[in-house]
Amino acid sequence: MSRARLVITAVVVEGRTHADVAAQYGLSRSWVTRLVARYRAEGPAAFEARSRRPNTTPTAISPEVVELVVNLRSELAAQGLDAGPHTICWHLAQRHQITVSPATVRRRLVELGLVEANPKKRPRSSYTRFEADLPNECWQSDFCRWALADGSTVEVITWLDDCSRYALSVTAHRRITGPIAAATFDHTCADHGIPASTLTDNAMVYTTRLSGGKGGRNALESRLAALGVAQKNSKPNCPTTCGKVERFQQTLKKWLKARTPPHSLDQLQTQIDEFTRTYNHHRPHRSLGRSTPAAAYTRLPKATPHQNSDRTHYRVRRDRIDKSGTVTIRHNGKLHHIGIGRAHKHTPVILLVDGTHTRVIDHTTGELLRQPHLDPTRDHQPRHKN
Repeated sequence: MSRARLVITAVVVEGRTHADVAAQYGLSRSWVTRLVARYRAEGPAAFEARSRRPNTTPTAISPEVVELVVNLRSELAAQGLDAGPHTICWHLAQRHQITVSPATVRRRLVELGLVEANPKKRPRSSYTRFEADLPNECWQSDFCRWALADGSTVEVITWLDDCSRYALSVTAHRRITGPIAAATFDHTCADHGIPASTLTDNAMVYTTRLSGGKGGRNALESRLAALGVAQKNSKPNCPTTCGKVERFQQTLKKWLKARTPPHSLDQLQTQIDEFTRTYNHHRPHRSLGRSTPAAAYTRLPKATPHQNSDRTHYRVRRDRIDKSGTVTIRHNGKLHHIGIGRAHKHTPVILLVDGTHTRVIDHTTGELLRQPHLDPTRDHQPRHKN
């Protein structure tokens, strides 16, 4: 028997007071009064449980708006663009002058089965976030692979502004090499100015710092040092340090996946250029307060490199003269040969490198064998230059 039936029976049949029944069952007197009045007006129907749903919902969105939400969700997803609640709300406001909260949009998407749960996704609160204060204060860079229609793999390198998320340069190549990384950096500087610093992972096209010191600076490292640009690299096996450019590449791949696979590198570059225009100028970014990267990049002054009084690269190398009497050294990522003489073949040596000036010393006797000033334009260094 329901408690409502007990209450009504106690009042109507037993003749007890409302206050007495309310005290016995732990109820309010006003609720007992309303229940008895309902019984006298409706009879046994008063015993049935009633919904607590309000008669009106002033904040509910109309079926027409729900249809717009669903259409925007499908349209954005088909284009490979972000189709989350915040983005949908932005498009509703910009294109239809309709204001809806992201929470309301998300509820409707969940009710319609349009949201896929992802319980394994790492929570945003677990990340240590950082952000440059000014455009050009820090550029992030990384490269990823993409497949053409014939199944061949190419690589895409990105330079992204950390402060504004502005995609400064996104270009496709057969393979990313050290010279290509340096060349894309130079082209980006020509278009947008020189940054104060760069942030990349430890790929050999960006840095040789984990190569054991054998190769010296590569082309990009030498270029950054010459310009006074601070070079920063993430810890090994820590991709979240470069999370902004990593996330950009995920967005790019999602957009490319929604399109016809390109048959050539030029076709892929055309698609990338189209995406870059959309990303920079027409796609709202959540971390920028729903502003576009282009607007964020242009509204603040640009940072510039800090003055660096000592840009010379010093290093010490141990090597052995080969059978032809030559020892090799890398400069700007290129290998150069220094002739010592066949009389010294197989001799262990120490190379003291001071920028382009190198001292070759016999490891056993301490004799100075040669001290050439490196000519970066020549592979084999002339013997007469010391």
